[in-house]
Amino acid sequence: MDFSFPELKEIPNILITLAIAFSVHEFSHAFVAYKFGDPTAKREGRLTLNPISHVDPLGAIFLILFGFGWAKPVPVNYFYFKKPRLAGILTSLAGPTSNLILAFLGFIVAGVCIRFNVQSDIIFNFLDTFTWMNVVLFLFNLFPIPPLDGFHIIQDCLSRNNKALLSQYEKYSNLIFFVIVLTPLSKVTIDPIFNTIAPKIWNVLFSIVDVIA
Repeated sequence: MDFSFPELKEIPNILITLAIAFSVHEFSHAFVAYKFGDPTAKREGRLTLNPISHVDPLGAIFLILFGFGWAKPVPVNYFYFKKPRLAGILTSLAGPTSNLILAFLGFIVAGVCIRFNVQSDIIFNFLDTFTWMNVVLFLFNLFPIPPLDGFHIIQDCLSRNNKALLSQYEKYSNLIFFVIVLTPLSKVTIDPIFNTIAPKIWNVLFSIVDVIA
């Protein structure tokens, strides 16, 4: 996965895409948690699509410096869930799923533009960035490493004792995350997956919309 700073002309598309993708992603977590009875995110103003509410200062700095960043995690209190395991899994899945849906919607918009013979490099360049980055975010957030959604999904699938055992590693979450993502270790861990699975998902979504259009 390439975290090098993007070309200047790509920055507006990336920033707009991430503002939308992060906001919808975090809103989806908050919305599903709220529907399962947890008002925590709503109380803290996170049940919103306003990007400002989801900005993480450090994540924003990394985004500006390296072209890679993250949003502020939505607080979830399992105490409010009647079925904590089910609610926890669906709440965690909501974020990545929202990115996959956004990618699909991006393809639909592109298909509509093609059908109506819209000829604009600006629009299609944006949609290309939008669809690809949302596919990447969908996959990336499913990685089973803290603090990503995939880690929490695995936690909620485990028994209480095993979940408590796994939770011990959360205190090292930032270190584990940066080692796997930003060191040469990424060449043998996440890069192969992005280089094979992400293009296949992108092609599948493209094919579905191509058939519909």
